[in-house]
Amino acid sequence: MKIAAISDIHGNVWALEAVLNDIRRQGVDLILNLGDILSGPLEPAQTADILMAMDGVHIKGNHERQLLDCAETPGGHSDYFAFLHTTDRHHSWLKSLPSIVSPVQDVLMFHGTPQSDTTCLLEHWNGGALVRADCAYVDRHLHGKRYNLYLCGHSHIPRILALGNSLVVNPGSVGLQAYTEGPPYDYNVQTGSPHARYCLLEKRNSGWVAQHRLVEYHVEAAVATARSNGRDDWALWLQTGQVTKSASC
Repeated sequence: MKIAAISDIHGNVWALEAVLNDIRRQGVDLILNLGDILSGPLEPAQTADILMAMDGVHIKGNHERQLLDCAETPGGHSDYFAFLHTTDRHHSWLKSLPSIVSPVQDVLMFHGTPQSDTTCLLEHWNGGALVRADCAYVDRHLHGKRYNLYLCGHSHIPRILALGNSLVVNPGSVGLQAYTEGPPYDYNVQTGSPHARYCLLEKRNSGWVAQHRLVEYHVEAAVATARSNGRDDWALWLQTGQVTKSASC
């Protein structure tokens, strides 16, 4: 069996289309979407339309919850933009999504950890930085759950961890390769290039094997859209995969 895991699209329809085109060439049996789907100053409605028409398994992340909360009180800029630029039909779809699911035997998918959509599983905050988590930390957050494959997102950082006989995988972000997290944590995430990211997973006799994929896409369209919607910070993150522009790059 071959699975494609995608996560953290954030309304980047150009990155999503490029990733889906790459997936079609890989002979994939199932696409799993790990949440944080629409929020951001890009094309949330087009992104939702593509995913709603697609065969696959989708779950919600923290930004789906925050977007839907905007119906009562305007939230953060990215969530509120996506809320205003999507319809009741899109919101109903988001409401229907589970937060954790086992899509096939011995596979568990969730956005952050099984208990929280705002906690990273493969990283933790330490002294102003997001650092790689050790096996003991990850095992504690899995609370004794035993699956052969765990899929998580949230941090946007592609990672693979072998945990006993299990594999824990973050496919990285389809749509946003750098960002700044505000208070109380105040850390930066940057993957260093603008490529869209996802992960191929194949079940073999020896267990699950993971392959991270980097995909080129029409970055300038995303950059221009972010700028036109007043988000120069997003424009830089999208264009470079970094939170500040380096003179040497």
